[in-house]
Amino acid sequence: YAKMGYWDPDYVVKETDVLALFRVTPQPGVDPIEASAAVAGESSTATWTVVWTDLLTACDLYRAKAYKVDAVPNSSDQYFAYIAYDIDLFEEGSIANLTASIIGNVFGFKAVKALRLEDMRLPIAYLKTFQGPATGTIVERERMDKFGRPFLGATVKPKLGLSGKNYGRVVYEGLKGGLDFLKDDENINSQPFMRWRERYLYSMEGVNRSQAASGEIKGHYLNVTAGTMEDMYERAEFAKELGSVICMIDLVIGYTAIQTMAVWARKTDMILHLHRAGNSTYSRQKEHGMNFRVICKWMRMAGVDHIHAGTVVGKLEGDPLMIRGFYNTLLESHLDVNLPQGIFFEQNWASLRKVTPVASGGIHCGQ
Repeated sequence: YAKMGYWDPDYVVKETDVLALFRVTPQPGVDPIEASAAVAGESSTATWTVVWTDLLTACDLYRAKAYKVDAVPNSSDQYFAYIAYDIDLFEEGSIANLTASIIGNVFGFKAVKALRLEDMRLPIAYLKTFQGPATGTIVERERMDKFGRPFLGATVKPKLGLSGKNYGRVVYEGLKGGLDFLKDDENINSQPFMRWRERYLYSMEGVNRSQAASGEIKGHYLNVTAGTMEDMYERAEFAKELGSVICMIDLVIGYTAIQTMAVWARKTDMILHLHRAGNSTYSRQKEHGMNFRVICKWMRMAGVDHIHAGTVVGKLEGDPLMIRGFYNTLLESHLDVNLPQGIFFEQNWASLRKVTPVASGGIHCGQ
């Protein structure tokens, strides 16, 4: 792969290039430069052999280039591979197409023992093809009339098993007690013990009564996650008809469905919350998979308004500097390189709106 043009230490990065940083663990006996070139090849134009049809394309342009390989500090067999992709390799405004290349087949490639996507730089020209957050942090604060402090929210517990009436009672008591938001959890959809329409009606009754009692704007994240897009649209439209200011989706619905719901939320003036259900299956391992900061970037592009971004305390794993990097990725208009926070590239967000990071996972006021 290195000899085929996928390794170019003299490559000059263009402003329009998509950049990716991979943590590469080569198989024993495989040169780290060759392994990095293989990652570049398999995530762009290469296949397992040389094909004459390459000559029918502008192959020098369309090849991804591994242009820098650094040893990972305090590790004997891991390397940081910097790879540049020409912007024309990607469909405009499509997270699905971007991920099909960057995290497609390459993670099962034999040349690498393990592979982890640590960070990306998305050029302004590419970011401008995405809608970005449906509402954004600033407009959300204006709609909720909450300034100068964090939003305060909680999740209904037990998350499964309550009847609709008792569920709505919990929503009312929590919001009347001072919360700005209550929320459905990731796996409460439409089960036999409480169908979605019942939950929506009782929850919004709780929201409306708490607003009347407090004189404040309140919200409940109504989870519209379902088996088909048609079902999700039906649930989201019903939530809107009932007067909800916010609805919720799960990460497991997929990138295309997330973007689709973000477009709907922008058109209907609805705040869109994303629960990161499933992310730890690929983000928790330190050598293989994907860092959550990449998910943060993709979801800001896709168009969600909230995303669970972790806490330093509580029941879930989290490093303070790493978590700070997630929050900055979601909230800042411009990111500078900050290696302690895991930010390897300067990133201009091209005026995409800000995403509100949600601190959740066993956190309470005593912490």
